[in-house]
Amino acid sequence: MSDTEPIRLGFVVAEFNRDLTYQMELLGTEHAKFLGAEVIDTILVPGVYDMPLAIKKLCKRNDIDAVITIGIVIEGATKHDEIVVQHAARKITDLSLEYDKPVTLGIAGPGMTRMEAHQRVDYAKRAVEAAVKLVRRLK
Repeated sequence: MSDTEPIRLGFVVAEFNRDLTYQMELLGTEHAKFLGAEVIDTILVPGVYDMPLAIKKLCKRNDIDAVITIGIVIEGATKHDEIVVQHAARKITDLSLEYDKPVTLGIAGPGMTRMEAHQRVDYAKRAVEAAVKLVRRLK
C-alpha cells in the first residue's frame, strides 16, 4: 500500500439498537471519507456479541486494511450488558492480533442509559480515526 492509496475499511455493525447504530454508521462513513479512507464492505450482525465471526471474515480479506466495530450496548436490569461488551472486546482484540490488522472498538457501553447512548454516537468517528492512524503508522 502506497501513501496515495486510500485506506480500505470494513465495518461490522450491530443491528440491535439500529436507530443509533445507523447514525454511527453514517458518521463513521463520512469521517472515513474526510480522512481519505473508504468503506469497502459493511456486514450487519444481530448484536455486539455476534461480531467476531464477521470481523474474522473481513480480516481475512486482502482488500481490507482495518475493521471498525459499531455497536451500542445499553444497561438492562441485569449485568448482561457488561458480559456482552467484555467478551466482545476481548475477542475483537484477539482477532486484531491474530490477523495483524487493526480492529477498532466503536462500541458504546456498557452501563449507560439510552439517553447516554444518543450522546455517544460519535464513538464510530473515533474508531474510524483510530483505524486510519494505526494503518498509517504500522505500515
